Amino acid sequence: MDVSFLGGPRPQRGVGVVAPFDFALDRELWRWVPDGISLHLTRTPYVPVEVSLDLARLVSEHETLHEAVRTLNAIAPEVVAYACTSGSFVGGVAGERAMCAAMTTAGAVPSLTTSGALLDALVELDVRRVALVTPYTVSVTSALEEYVAEAGVSVTGCAYMGLTRHIWKVPYRQVSEMAHKAVRADAQALFISCTNLPTYDVIPQLEAELRIPVISANQVTMWAALRRLGTRAVGPYQALIDPAARTGPVRPEPPGLRPGIPGLPEVRGLPDEEQQQEGWT
Repeated sequence: MDVSFLGGPRPQRGVGVVAPFDFALDRELWRWVPDGISLHLTRTPYVPVEVSLDLARLVSEHETLHEAVRTLNAIAPEVVAYACTSGSFVGGVAGERAMCAAMTTAGAVPSLTTSGALLDALVELDVRRVALVTPYTVSVTSALEEYVAEAGVSVTGCAYMGLTRHIWKVPYRQVSEMAHKAVRADAQALFISCTNLPTYDVIPQLEAELRIPVISANQVTMWAALRRLGTRAVGPYQALIDPAARTGPVRPEPPGLRPGIPGLPEVRGLPDEEQQQEGWT
């Protein structure tokens, strides 16, 4: 059969993605990607460590990132994204910037991280007060709170799941329940952390229920990477990627709330023996 009349495949623009070795949501990333864009994923080497601050540091070492980015060079992506939230906030704001610089040097293309994309998304949405949902233990969750506060955004509430493995198996129902626990009246947005936590289908529903923008780790990563290419992520009625979704009802401003950056709220989690269970701060 002669198919030459089809003209061959359309030219593709590439986004390189460096993910931790246990990343399991490749398909979710693709759901935000429009036609004409291809994702090229590579993973960091396996280490026998459960999800923790130690693992975040191991998968974000500059040498590890350098080697991962080098594996992408042969296919010449136009931008490289490090798809790991904890691995990119564990070193604070300065550490995240250093990671981007190291990846850019290794690949000679612009680079970004999930945590850096989070801060860009908060600026895009003009958010100064954010609620957090994480699948992490209290120590990793606290590190995220510190990162966000360092960037000048106050954390109004936080719910965490206390998981150290199999995060990709968390059902949408549990994500939704934790979101409702975390969001208080003064939150301007909700961030759902961890690129291994499924969120694509739950975002529009939560935005309708909570009446604030809801952003997630995978969403902000793809949004930021595609913006570097001059194109938009795709998705059903999500405030970050669809400006029309930002004009709906908003939560009322709590009386007496003044603009500013209050101190980082104390993490009132669970007793040590129960930190592997759900909690909120």
